Amino acid sequence: MKKQSMWSLRLSTAALVLIPVAVGVNYIGKLLAALLKLPLWLDSIGTVLAAMLGGPIVGALAGAINNIIYGFTDPVSFVYAITSMAIGVAVGILFYKGFISNWGKAVVAGVIIGLVATIVSTPINIGFWGGQTGNVWGDALFTFVLAKTDSTWLASLLDEIVVDIPDKIVVVLVSYGIFKGLPQNVVQLYTNNQKIETLD
Repeated sequence: MKKQSMWSLRLSTAALVLIPVAVGVNYIGKLLAALLKLPLWLDSIGTVLAAMLGGPIVGALAGAINNIIYGFTDPVSFVYAITSMAIGVAVGILFYKGFISNWGKAVVAGVIIGLVATIVSTPINIGFWGGQTGNVWGDALFTFVLAKTDSTWLASLLDEIVVDIPDKIVVVLVSYGIFKGLPQNVVQLYTNNQKIETLD
């Protein structure tokens, strides 16, 4: 059977159920990071998992809906919906192309996705928050670099990257671990007969 297109909109019942589950997983990750006072966000595990299972469009939808829901209690989240959508699309493409097929590749994919998030988020950070991210470690680096270089763009880029890359590596590894733990019949609901034996 022909492998389904990466860009097909597979909004089956399974995919529609996956989106709110992804939002819930994102919330749990974000809550865990806050409770443990981690220097990470961990708020895109569900988005990554949704993109792995449902493709880039479903991943982007899960990311956007996640931020829209967050936005009702934290308006800052609205503006970062575009970052979440970019993460969903990037993960969906990388997974489809086989770049998240073992633990080593998952680390590399985490770096790539972290860079994507950094590129999208940095202009937003500068436009809305003067370049800072709200992360203690990142903002400390922002202050240091700004004092040394007087470059808001460089300081903001480094502020974002020093948090985003470690965060996305952890997120992709956790998501990949969850994916590998799913029963094959569940995975097949989403992959629609794509070749999944290469993921072991």
